[in-house]
Amino acid sequence: MNILILGYGKMGKIISEIAETRGHRISGKINIDNRDELNSLDPSKIDVAIEFSQPEAAVENISWAMTRGIPVVSGTTGWLDRKSEIEILTTKHNGAFFYASNYSIGVNIFFKVNEFLAKLMNETSGYQASLEEIHHTEKKDAPSGTAITLAEGIIRNVNNLNSWHLNGQSPESEHSLPITAKRIDPAPGTHIIRYSSEIDQIEISHTAHSRQGFALGAILVAEWILGKKGVLSMDDFLSF
Repeated sequence: MNILILGYGKMGKIISEIAETRGHRISGKINIDNRDELNSLDPSKIDVAIEFSQPEAAVENISWAMTRGIPVVSGTTGWLDRKSEIEILTTKHNGAFFYASNYSIGVNIFFKVNEFLAKLMNETSGYQASLEEIHHTEKKDAPSGTAITLAEGIIRNVNNLNSWHLNGQSPESEHSLPITAKRIDPAPGTHIIRYSSEIDQIEISHTAHSRQGFALGAILVAEWILGKKGVLSMDDFLSF
C-alpha cells in the first residue's frame, strides 16, 4: 500500500519503519514543520492515511484526508469532543474512518477483561473502583485515551458509577470513578484497575514495554480497512 503518515513524531517514525518492513511505501511524512507538503501530494496515489499527531491538529489532518477520499486510521487522543464532526464528514464523503485510543492487540484484550471484571464487581458490595495510568512526560493529554476507554467500560457495567474524574479535580462523588494520571519517563504506558475493600484488593493491569505493539496494530488496521466504509472501531477489526 501507499501510506501517508500524518504526525511524524515518535509513533509516526515507528509506524513508518514497520510499514516498510511489511512491504508498504510511505507517500508522505507530515508534521507541524512541513504541513505545506500536503498540497503537493496526489490523493489518488495514497491508499490510506495513518494519523498520530497532536490533539490540536487531529481534526484538520483527518478532514484533509477524508475530503479527498482517503481512508483514515487515527490514534490521536485528546480531541474526541469533536469526533462527531469527523463522523458526519465520513458519512458525507462515504469514507472510512477508524479510531482507537490504543492499537495494541493486548490492550484491546485488556479492555474486554476490564468489562468482564466490572460486570462481576457490579454484583459484589463493599469495593471501591479506581484507575491509575502512567505515561511518559511528553504525553500532553491526561487522563490518557486508553484510561478513558477503560473508565467508560467500568461505568457501563457498574451501576453506582455514572462518571469519571481526575483525582483532585471536580466533580468528586461516590458515583464518580477516580483516575490518577502520572507522567514518568520513559514509561510507554501502564494502566491499572483496582477494586479495594476493607478485606482485600483486586487488581488487573497492562504494561506496554515499547511502542512497537501500538504501531504494528495501526498498520494491521490500515491493511484491513481498504475497501471498507463508515465509522469503524477495534470491535469491528477484532470481531469480538
